[in-house]
Amino acid sequence: MLNTRGCGILLHPTSLPGPGGIGSLGADARRFIDLLYDMGMSYWQVLPLSPPACGNSPYSAFTAFGGNPLLVDLERIASEGDLPHATCSGSFPDERVDYNAVAGTKMELLYQAGSAFLAHPETPRTFEFRHFCNVTPWLHDYALFMALKRRHNGHSWNLWPRDASHPTPEMRLKLSHELDHEIAVQKYLQWQFSRQWQDLRRYANERCIAVIGDIPIFVAHDSADVWSHNELFLLDSKGNPTVVAGVPPDYFSSTGQLWGNPHYDWDIMEQRGYLWWIERFTSMFELFDIVRVDHFRGFEAAWHVPAKEKTAEKGLWIKGPGERLFDTLRTVMGELPIIAEDLGVITPEVIALRDRYNFPGMKILQFAFDSGPANPDLPHNHDKHGVVYTGTHDNNTTSGWYNSASDTLRHEMNTYLGTSGEDSAGDLIRTALMSVADTAIIPFQDILGLGNEARMNIPGTAFGNWEWRFSWDMLPEDLAVSVRSRLERYGRAQHGEITYAS
Repeated sequence: MLNTRGCGILLHPTSLPGPGGIGSLGADARRFIDLLYDMGMSYWQVLPLSPPACGNSPYSAFTAFGGNPLLVDLERIASEGDLPHATCSGSFPDERVDYNAVAGTKMELLYQAGSAFLAHPETPRTFEFRHFCNVTPWLHDYALFMALKRRHNGHSWNLWPRDASHPTPEMRLKLSHELDHEIAVQKYLQWQFSRQWQDLRRYANERCIAVIGDIPIFVAHDSADVWSHNELFLLDSKGNPTVVAGVPPDYFSSTGQLWGNPHYDWDIMEQRGYLWWIERFTSMFELFDIVRVDHFRGFEAAWHVPAKEKTAEKGLWIKGPGERLFDTLRTVMGELPIIAEDLGVITPEVIALRDRYNFPGMKILQFAFDSGPANPDLPHNHDKHGVVYTGTHDNNTTSGWYNSASDTLRHEMNTYLGTSGEDSAGDLIRTALMSVADTAIIPFQDILGLGNEARMNIPGTAFGNWEWRFSWDMLPEDLAVSVRSRLERYGRAQHGEITYAS
């Protein structure tokens, strides 16, 4: 689908408007899809949908497979009879997500709903739920893991008693029996997320909008994945990582980025036919039409930092599985609709791996104006089979970036583009739309011309991120018409009638 000229919007569902303090998969999500259609967009790109762990980051999750229950639409839950009402008690800010407050109220309602559903007499929904449990291979381990976390007051699994942190098969059965109700509720939450997300994705697809998802290369240490598959990761006998993931000093940080994720034992992965990765990519393609692979270069070589280090400055590039993994995936799954996030320290080996499978790479316009005419992010160096962004979730908004940039950088950008810089977001959006790259993706903050206050994430900081939300009154009345006219001018608009009502 990326072989046709088109455009999309980057917006995570948590940033949608709506009641309850956080965006959801309900009516406002459908209204946003209608807006995308009216703009002439072909894509909606989201961040990972998995349940966030440390710092509320979707890139650090309790499972690499499941969905975030906080995105579940309570109104639909209530309409099906599992809740008497769909209202979260308490007052929440409209412009940001207060995760602690939202989780404290919404999760309580979701647990009530799960308990009510499980107490119902059998209905057609009961059989649908059982079928979901039976055909979802990762579900029981995840539900047991979350039930044990609740039992152990949210502590990381490597701090649990040995019978829980490293259970034998017999102990898993015993724990599953003891925590049967809690496990069933956890499965209910994942079932509701799955059916709501699939309905929303279908709604988008019916309007010719493909959903681009995101798969982080690494998983969180405190996750069901690491807890249930210790042998697939580089851990010591107590379950602690021996080396952790990150990147050396870069554009975002002078001391590098220390992510802290455990590294894979690729030898064991290969011995097992990369089954875990086959299951993971299968799960992702059940959720999304196209998948952006975050930190793609890590499959060729990844930065290994000794676990005791406080920064990412001291590490080694260690070879990854490269073509052995992707050849296996392609043999099992066929051609892979993947976007390779090929940012950072990119070597000829990474480029060769990307091009071997014809994966489109990424160009970031905010990175384009500081290294002379050979800079690969400059528009005259773009290639047709690629994806151009004004910025990503890790960048500042374009207006915020431009306003904080040096005079030299602003001069370089304005000179190259032949603009004054008075509308920096508009300048970079127009440049992205003009690019030869088949696909252009614009963060919604840039469409609205918002500044630093709307930034989604600051790499290298653990807290205060992923919180931004928009409101419908931010949108100009003529937004859909004006954006569509720009897409039509540069050959990126999908055809259709205006249907959105502001």
